[in-house]
Amino acid sequence: MLAAVQKVNDRYIARFDRLLHHPLQEVWAALTQNEKLEKWMPNLKIAGLRSGGMIQFNMNDGTGASFAIKITDCRENSVLEFEWGDGRVRFELYPEADGCLLVLKESLPAINEHTAKDLAGWHVCLDMLIDLLNEHVHADFPKENWEKRHTEYAALIEQVK
Repeated sequence: MLAAVQKVNDRYIARFDRLLHHPLQEVWAALTQNEKLEKWMPNLKIAGLRSGGMIQFNMNDGTGASFAIKITDCRENSVLEFEWGDGRVRFELYPEADGCLLVLKESLPAINEHTAKDLAGWHVCLDMLIDLLNEHVHADFPKENWEKRHTEYAALIEQVK
């Protein structure tokens, strides 16, 4: 299911909802433990899991380049929010009878030529997270899935504009 994108006040919010049949603590671990995080979002490495802590974004392009991202909100087994360019990314976890609901919200100051690429990336990373929870680890980023999702998100963004 594609993210829902809507304008809220002076920003756009992209919201991905995923109902997961895994315990909330297991999903939190996949979001926050570096040995698991690297299997679905290999650019990120948590350097201080707390509000005000940092996440290192590694370019993974062979140069060793990286930069720090500030964690703006962190509540164990509940919320992880961090800066993302001029916006923010927020993961929220809600307990459900048979697992948990994972909500990813990306706050965007504007829609631009990169938005569809970014949303397609989050979509595929969430698919990879779900695969990891189901004990399937991807050897490489599934670029063909990203290309398909990019086309879908480009069309969605045109409708939102």
